[in-house]
Amino acid sequence: MANRRNFVKQLGLMAGAFSANSLFNQAHAAEFEHINLAKAGLNAQQLATDEDYWSVIQQAYTTSPALINLNNGGVSPSPRIVQEAVERFNKMTNEGPSYYMWRILDQGREPLRYKLAQLAGADPEEIAINRNATEALNTVIFGLPLSKGDEVIGTKQDYPNMINAWKQRAQRDGIVYTQISFQFPIENDEEIVSAFEKAITPKTKIIHITHIINWIGQILPVKKITAMAKKHGIETIVDGAHSFGLLDYKVPELGCDYFGTSLHKFLSAPIGSGMMWIKKEKIEKIWPLVCNDKPNGTDIRKFETLGTRSFPIEQGIGEAVNFQTAIGSKRKEERIRYLKNYWATRVKEIPKVKIHTSFKDEYACAICGVSVDGMTPGELDSALFTNYKIHTVGIVWENISCVRITPHVYTRIQDLDKLVMAIDTIAKKGK
Repeated sequence: MANRRNFVKQLGLMAGAFSANSLFNQAHAAEFEHINLAKAGLNAQQLATDEDYWSVIQQAYTTSPALINLNNGGVSPSPRIVQEAVERFNKMTNEGPSYYMWRILDQGREPLRYKLAQLAGADPEEIAINRNATEALNTVIFGLPLSKGDEVIGTKQDYPNMINAWKQRAQRDGIVYTQISFQFPIENDEEIVSAFEKAITPKTKIIHITHIINWIGQILPVKKITAMAKKHGIETIVDGAHSFGLLDYKVPELGCDYFGTSLHKFLSAPIGSGMMWIKKEKIEKIWPLVCNDKPNGTDIRKFETLGTRSFPIEQGIGEAVNFQTAIGSKRKEERIRYLKNYWATRVKEIPKVKIHTSFKDEYACAICGVSVDGMTPGELDSALFTNYKIHTVGIVWENISCVRITPHVYTRIQDLDKLVMAIDTIAKKGK
């Protein structure tokens, strides 16, 4: 009987993140409901500055007090409930891996697909679950039926793994890969759209668009670029690694044909989780990156034949979706933008300090670049960590040279005050 009760209990875990017994409901539902009711009269921008509200969110994370993590543009920590979900499913898996993985946990992908589709505003039959934006976008890049002489337009400020994927296709298949370059920040949509349009030739088949430039935080006018491309009969791929879970939008509204993202950034899902979206009528023509018995099929699941992978990580995504939904995408976007502007507006007036990212809402949100005259990005990054235990990342890429600073919802105002003080002190002292 004890074994049977344990078995039934474990089966019940499969409803996990999407049931009344979810870890989110157990740990946070009542508290979130209470504070959301208390703050119901505030719009998203007003709530962005309400420290009482965000202190509840901050307490849900387990970040180390030994350092201030401002490199969430690389990978974000997960709330405690997401970590516990992964641990719970990992323990369950190890009681009998082949059984619990393939016969139990594997059944949890469809509810997860549905919930991700709700968050993305998409049809579940257009959503594939994988491990990161690189895998999602490389699946499309290598799966597109392009021929020698076909042309693809990207930028020099795109993410390296996507740039290198296109370069490999150029070497392997003889496609022509054209990279345009921008001097960011740019606060003019038409300047950006026009640059892409000028690069188009009669042989252009694809435009690759990075929604938020990871190096500097520039938001590109994706809808306008995709609308322009459509007029020319050109398909578009959007790299949403830094926008999904941060900006308040629905994927189909972007107007693209293909989309990929990492869920372990601003969604705060388990590390090593990602999502791909392909417009339903395009699925058939994309070859899977990993083999499938129906490579030309119309089922989005053909992109999920990855072999043995981490089922606990997949199921932990569900609790991250719960956490995101409880906050609300618009509220989250406005809070993180407020945090970015909070520190950046304070340091921009400091002598020798330069901000490399726009202050206009439509062109920036979380990621912001900063530099100090006379210091390399590596030197500034090192000084921030060595002297103040503030973790950032130095960026030197093409025409971009700065330190990238990225807060998240768990970031405290006092930590940003320390950052401002640190930059002021460093700038006055120099090397």
